[in-house]
Amino acid sequence: MSNTEAALPDSGRRTEITRMQWLVLLGTTMGWALDGFAGSLYALVLGPAMIELLPHSGIVANASGIGLYGGLTVALFLAGWAVGGILFGVLADYFGRVRVLSAGVVTYAVFTALAAFADTWWQLGVLRFVAGLGSGVEAPVGAALVAEVWRNRHRARACGVMMSGYAAGFFVAALAYALLGDHGWRPMLGIAVAPAFLVWFIRRYVPEPPEIRDVIEARRTRKARGHTAEEDRFVLRRLLAPPFLSRTVICTTLATGSLIAFWSVSTWYPQIIRQTAAAGSLSPEVGNSHVAVASMLFNAGGILGYASWGFLADAVGRRKAFAISFTVSAAGIAYLFPFQHSYAEFLAALPVVGFALFGALSGTFVYGPELFPPSVRATGMALSNSIGRFITAAGPLVAGVIAVSWFGGDLGLATTCVAAVGLIAGAGLAFAPETRGAELPSDPVHLGPDPAKAPAGPNTSKEMYS
Repeated sequence: MSNTEAALPDSGRRTEITRMQWLVLLGTTMGWALDGFAGSLYALVLGPAMIELLPHSGIVANASGIGLYGGLTVALFLAGWAVGGILFGVLADYFGRVRVLSAGVVTYAVFTALAAFADTWWQLGVLRFVAGLGSGVEAPVGAALVAEVWRNRHRARACGVMMSGYAAGFFVAALAYALLGDHGWRPMLGIAVAPAFLVWFIRRYVPEPPEIRDVIEARRTRKARGHTAEEDRFVLRRLLAPPFLSRTVICTTLATGSLIAFWSVSTWYPQIIRQTAAAGSLSPEVGNSHVAVASMLFNAGGILGYASWGFLADAVGRRKAFAISFTVSAAGIAYLFPFQHSYAEFLAALPVVGFALFGALSGTFVYGPELFPPSVRATGMALSNSIGRFITAAGPLVAGVIAVSWFGGDLGLATTCVAAVGLIAGAGLAFAPETRGAELPSDPVHLGPDPAKAPAGPNTSKEMYS
């Protein structure tokens, strides 16, 4: 803890918002927004990309092929996201948040743009997997960074605002698609390199939180002194054993349910709208325009859902806020996807569905930092969400397969069936502790004896952020 922080009275720490806090919030929100921008661009151009690439791969570009191989590329992206989340989450707990966050931004930006040069569906899939490695870092590391810097009564709201960046990125991608979509899917993916330029801002203006700096320094000091403590066990081993195991399971269940519902809907509603337009004898250009407008509305609702979740959680508690998001999501999906609807009905319902789905995702990253101390915080959130993404990775693929196998190509019914698996989040919510008004967990930092200053004796220790 810095001297400045120590000098402030408790009420000052709880009410003052510093320049550093605003810079951290701005940098992480922009990073998450550009991550959403890159990811949403791919969902919007998935259909046209498959139509061009499948024939190059010796595959017929019909509804069945697009559903199967398009779902497979999304599954590869989510699998990469899961692997990258764990990898970068561990690195962030050992080496700090800012450097790891910068590496992730460059990875997802560059490899999303490189996908514009793919000639076959499997080349596209490989590039999407690598892009997913970088995308996995942004949410858990960014959320840990914001929570550790905003250690006051505004913490949940700040995390929610950061999470709203993802939906804002989706909205910007939809706008870009409306303006530039006629130029083809390759230029659209090419502009996804834009997030790489954010790294300059992050490295220049976003500081490393004192909390994680102290944890890393204490770990190095113990190693230099030949002393070990419980906090030195490998972070994944600690998270999968008491006392953290139960909280890891709770976070994983909440994340898995939220992610299954979100990715099933967000992957396939553009193609469902295209199919509706084609059934009405509308041109592909009109269908693309319908998709762009629907996507902007879906993500406008998502921005509100993301940003408002922290405020809602502060007002009614974390558990009730999750319950509201899950209930509205289920009702919206049950209304919209199992039945035939007009384009106007899609436009009316998608903002509500987006509000609830994005809100639930926001909740997992507002709530997660409140369950883990800094030495395992980024990894704890990354592990929970990555396990959820490994499971979710099959969702878009399964939806494409069962649409063909069970429902005669009806993606709406298939999406409903897969999204229903998201109800598993209710099981996690039943055991989730309420954390509204609680301080962030902290680590006891055991430094061990200093052989240069004291004879051998009992270990000395200090508490940080008690």
